Order: sequence, then structure tokens, then C-alpha cells
Amino acid sequence: METKNKKLTFKHYLIIGSMLFGMFFGAGNLIFPIHLGQLAGGHWLTAGLGFLLTGTLLPLLGIIAISITRSTGIYDLAKPIGHRYATFFMILTCATLGPLFATPRTATTPFQIGIATHVSAAQEPWYLLGYSLVFFLIAGWASRKPTGVIDTIGKLLNPAFLILLAIIFGIAFTHPMGTVATAHITNDYQNGAFLNGFLQGYNTMDALAALLFGIVVVTSIRSLGQNNPAAIAKTAAKSSLMSISLEAFIYLGLIWIGATSLTHFKISADGGIGFSQIASYFMGVPGEVILAIMATLTCLTTAVGLISSFAEALHAKFPKTSYKFWNILSCTASFLIANMGLEQIISWSTPMLMFLYPLAITLIILSIMSPLFNRDSIVYITTTTFTIIPALIDALNSAPAIISQQGFAQTILKWDKIYLPFAELGMDWFIPAIIGLLLGLTIHYALLVTKRFKIMD
Repeated sequence: METKNKKLTFKHYLIIGSMLFGMFFGAGNLIFPIHLGQLAGGHWLTAGLGFLLTGTLLPLLGIIAISITRSTGIYDLAKPIGHRYATFFMILTCATLGPLFATPRTATTPFQIGIATHVSAAQEPWYLLGYSLVFFLIAGWASRKPTGVIDTIGKLLNPAFLILLAIIFGIAFTHPMGTVATAHITNDYQNGAFLNGFLQGYNTMDALAALLFGIVVVTSIRSLGQNNPAAIAKTAAKSSLMSISLEAFIYLGLIWIGATSLTHFKISADGGIGFSQIASYFMGVPGEVILAIMATLTCLTTAVGLISSFAEALHAKFPKTSYKFWNILSCTASFLIANMGLEQIISWSTPMLMFLYPLAITLIILSIMSPLFNRDSIVYITTTTFTIIPALIDALNSAPAIISQQGFAQTILKWDKIYLPFAELGMDWFIPAIIGLLLGLTIHYALLVTKRFKIMD
């Protein structure tokens, strides 16, 4: 029996879209575009378009994949590959976006931007301890109930963040720091600006986040009176398109600002330092204060979304353990890991991203294509099997030197560069994934034809 659905207004779509924007746009989304602009210089637009593919289009496709398959979350989406694989992929993704890497980064990034540069090296650990404690106490309180995410993020924090960001943009666009046409272009971006921009988009983690946020999206839409799966899918797709469009506009603005800053500043070690320099140039100390507040707000909204999604996903998979337990676990672990510092978090998160991202990309594409092959598990399995080994090699290649410089690692990486195309570009999984997809489709349609011949006989 179909349940009645409440007709949603534009305001409802706007609230859900605002919630999604707040969860997507966080630590990496703020600093990586600035750094990309400084690296790309005069090729900022080409690099920016590549960045938008993985930074905005891929997350949108992730939401659409959940809508098309009517999945309730990341486990359900990966289930055609096998229950064990789906559990493995869900836990690894939840841990990466949760207490291992992404959630701690939401506290360390704004701290690095707004506070670390104003205290001594000896004082920094103590200031980080206090800042991260308050940060995760607030995030834990805001995410204590999954249905409260809309009110907390969409109605309160996002407008404040957008106002602060508009101030920075307004000054930068009316009084540009320089001309992008003559901005210096680094070697990697002379001829490979688009591909490098594409790879930089990995750092946002948004493709992974899109798979995880599906749970929060469905829960929030149901709280507004939508119960039919088809209606929920349609609402999710419309709302995500609104949020992703706004995010794309902001990305291009940040990349352009980063490129124009080269007239006055050298390429910074990371986007956080670069953004701090830009804000100080335009508005002095008040600019740095505004940036610190802006970074804290945007990262806090992301932290609330990540913590809620982590708790929802694991509570759904392990219902005997309460949502409250997973919520507290995520906040506590994130607080502890955040105090390791931003540099350590980033260095150890990179290999995990290089492993998970190819698997997420292929899962999203398979899910969107699934109506063409009736979500046949054989297509999922062959594609994933051919993707997972090159993804592991990518992870090995990007691991810290203590691992990647070992003898066994160097032997594997040398073989990889000889036999797998695009290995040096970090895309050695691409050709194997296509082979796996074509093989799976061939098997699927061959079995389908064989079955029809048997019926005719």
C-alpha cells in the first residue's frame, strides 16, 4: 500500500539543499580551491573545470545514484557486489569520513587558518586542545538527533557562512589583486591543468560523502512528510542540484582569487595559509578575524553532517548499538585524532582516498547504469574486481615514505608504471575498470541471450 506524501514547497527544497551544501562544503572545500588557483595561475579556468568534475559533478551523481537505486545508504548501494564487500566498503568509508580523517580535519583546518599563526609553537598544542574540545562539544550537541540536522545546519549556520563568504568575494571581485592572464603557471599545470584539477578534487572527499549523506537526506525528507521511495528520490535529486550549483560557483570564485593572489604572494604551502594572506591583504586584522569565523562555521556544518551520517549508517547496520553511542564515539575519536595536527591527518588520509575513490567512482557509475543491466551483480563484481588491485597500488604509491619507500613497495610500483597505463597520473585503475565493466556487460547479455534461446527451445 502506497503512503500519502506531503507536497513540498520551494522553501522545503531550499532547506534540504542548504543542509546538503552545509555538509558538503567544509575544510578541504575551502582551502584546496585557493591552492589550486595558485598552482594553475593563468590556466585557472581549465584546472577549475577539472576540479568541478570530481568536486561537484561526481557528488551530484552520487546522490542521483542513491535516488535511482532507491538505496537507503552506502551499504545498500554496494550490496550487489556482496554483503561482505558492502560491509567492508561502508565501514571503511564511514571511518574515513568520520573519526579517522575527515571529521578531525574539520577542526584542525579552521584552527590552522585562524589561530595557529598567532600563537607560538609551544602554545599551539594547548590552544588546539581547547579549540577542538569546544568544537566537538558543539558538533556533538548539534548532531544528537538525526532529524535535527535540517534546523541546525540549514536555518542557522549556512546563512552566517554565506554572508561572511560574500564579504570576501565582494572585495576580491571589485578590487582584484592582479590579472589572471599573466599569472605564473607551475610546470604540472602547463599542459595538464585539467587532469591535475580533476585529481585535486579528490581531496574534498565529496564523492565519498555523497554516498554517506544519502542516509541523512532520506531521514530528513521523511521528516517533511515524504514517504514514497520515488518521491524521496525525486526530492533528493532536485535539492542536491541546487546545493551543488552554488558550490560550483564558490569553487570557481576561490580558484580565481587564488590565481590573482600570485601578484603579491608566493605559492603557499597550503590553501589555508594562502587564504589567510589574502584576507589580511584586503582587510588587515579584521579580515583574518572574518576568515577565522567563516572557516569555523563552514567546518562546523560539515562536522555535524559527518557525525550524523556516521552514526546513522552504523546504527542502521548494527541496530543493537544506539545512534547515541556511535555519535559519542565519533566525536570522542575525532577530538583525539584532531590533536595529532593537520599535517599528520592529511599525510595518512591521502593513501586511503586513493584507494577508496576509484571504488566510489565505479560504484556511482554502475548504480546510475544499473537499469540497463537490471542491477545484475556480475557486472558490479567484475568491475570492482578489476578496479580494486590498481586502487591498492595507488594507495601504496601515495603512502608516507616509511611505507612507500620500502623494497617491496618500490618493486610493485615499478611494475605498475611499466604495465598499467596512466600509472604516473594516479589513474592506473581507469583502463582495468573499463575492462571489468565491458566483461561484466558481455557476460550479462550472453547469459540473457542463452536464457532466451532455452525458452524458445
